[in-house]
Amino acid sequence: MPARVTIQNEDFDLGAEVAKLRAGDPAVGAVASFIGTVRDRNGGGAGEVAAMELEHYPGMTEKAIDAMIDEAEARFDIRAARVVHRVGPLLPGDQIVLVAVSSAHRGQAFQACEFLMDYLKTQAPFWKKETTVEGARWVDARVADDAALARWGLVSGNAAAPALPGTGH
Repeated sequence: MPARVTIQNEDFDLGAEVAKLRAGDPAVGAVASFIGTVRDRNGGGAGEVAAMELEHYPGMTEKAIDAMIDEAEARFDIRAARVVHRVGPLLPGDQIVLVAVSSAHRGQAFQACEFLMDYLKTQAPFWKKETTVEGARWVDARVADDAALARWGLVSGNAAAPALPGTGH
């Protein structure tokens, strides 16, 4: 079975990743997946995202995401889960993250996939910098992301946390 978590600069292929997730498991009846992409937050107006850069702490990030998958396995009846997250410079339209979950039934796969994305948005140790015509800025967590995590009975105060001194995030 492939690693459950991969952090990489290179793009990923949904079909290849799902094939790895399903390989050798005849009990898989459903696979749910989510792909996040770089997008313009402002609809082409001022502040349009020209580029994005993602940073992480190697080793720590994989361990944190692996623990998220453990939590998903404890909450949902799933067969396997896979998270591929890109780091480094990215452009609008580029794929950023893949979450894929297999289970015997679609409901559990959908729920676990959504849970993992909500968890990733608030708990994974990534730092995102967007570059616009106005310059570059670190992107803070959003209150909506914390609210999404709260649906699962988990609390995060990331959106309200003060910036780290000298980092802008």
